[in-house]
Amino acid sequence: MTAGWVEVGEGVLVRRHAELDLNCGLVLGDGACLVVDSRSHLGEAADLIAAVRSVTPHPWTLVNTHAHYDHCFGNAAFRPAEVWATRGCAADLVATGEQQRAAVVRQLRDAGRTRTADLVAAAPIDPPDHLVDDVAHLDVGGREVVLRFLGRGHTDHDLVVEVADGVIFAGDLVEEGAPPAFDDAFPAEWPATLGRLHGLAGGPVVPGHGAVVDAAFVGAQREELLAVVAAVRAGRTDDGPYDPATMRTAARRLR
Repeated sequence: MTAGWVEVGEGVLVRRHAELDLNCGLVLGDGACLVVDSRSHLGEAADLIAAVRSVTPHPWTLVNTHAHYDHCFGNAAFRPAEVWATRGCAADLVATGEQQRAAVVRQLRDAGRTRTADLVAAAPIDPPDHLVDDVAHLDVGGREVVLRFLGRGHTDHDLVVEVADGVIFAGDLVEEGAPPAFDDAFPAEWPATLGRLHGLAGGPVVPGHGAVVDAAFVGAQREELLAVVAAVRAGRTDDGPYDPATMRTAARRLR
C-alpha cells in the first residue's frame, strides 16, 4: 500500500506516523471515504491528505476519536467536510484547545523544535460539528461505520469507530508500546469501558498510538488497568503495572 498505508481489513487502512507514533485511519467506500483523526497541525494534516489522495479521489468525512491536540488540531484542513465526534469532545476542545496549544508550543520550543512549535501555534482550533451522544451510524459509500461512545476512559468523551466488517479504531482507549496516558483519564471507569470494547472486538483493533492489536490485547490492557486501580486504592503506587510517574498520574485522577 502506498504512502505509508497498511491494509488491516478490506478497504480499511492504517497510517502509523513516526511523530508521536500516532495512527490515522482510512475507510474506503463507493465514491466516499472516512478519515479517522487529523494529526497535530495543518502541515501534518496536509501530509495526511496527500496520503489519502494517493489512495482515493473521493470526498471524505472526518472523525475525531477525542479532543487531544495530536488527534484533532488538523481538522480545518479537511473542511468543508463533516467532522464527527462525541458531544463531549467538541465541548472539551472549545474549553481546553488554547490551553493545550500553549502547553505543546512551550514544550516544543523548550526542545528546540521551533518550526513545529510555530505550526502548532498557527493551527486553527476547529471543533467537530456532527455530534454523537451514544451511537451514530454512518454510510460511507455503501459501507456502514458505527461511531460509539462506550464510557469514560482515556478522557470523558472517547469515540470508538467500528467498521462493519471487523476493524475497530479505538483511539487512545487502547495504547500499544507505551503505558496508557492518565492525564485526563477516569481510571476507575476505564476498565469497564475497555470491557465493552473487548466485547465488540472481533478483528484488528487500531490503538491511537502503536501497533495494531487484537481483542486479547484489549483484554490484557483491561486487566492492567484493574491492577492500577487496585494498587492506587491500596496505597501502592510504586507496585503497579506501569512506571512510577504513570502510576502517580493515575492516582491523581482516581475518583
